Amino acid sequence: MVLGLDKRYLWSALPLLGFAIGHFLDKKETERMTMFRDKSALYGRPGGSDKEPSW
Repeated sequence: MVLGLDKRYLWSALPLLGFAIGHFLDKKETERMTMFRDKSALYGRPGGSDKEPSW
């Protein structure tokens, strides 16, 4: 027992911790990729104006 917790409780918390870390990293990657949103040819319009975003 670690800090009064059984191994079963620690092993059941491990997937939740992994999900939380993955969710956090995914959000950070989404924030980072928004910097490149209008610079990519994938999202650009042919002959579009520069005043409004392409998304």
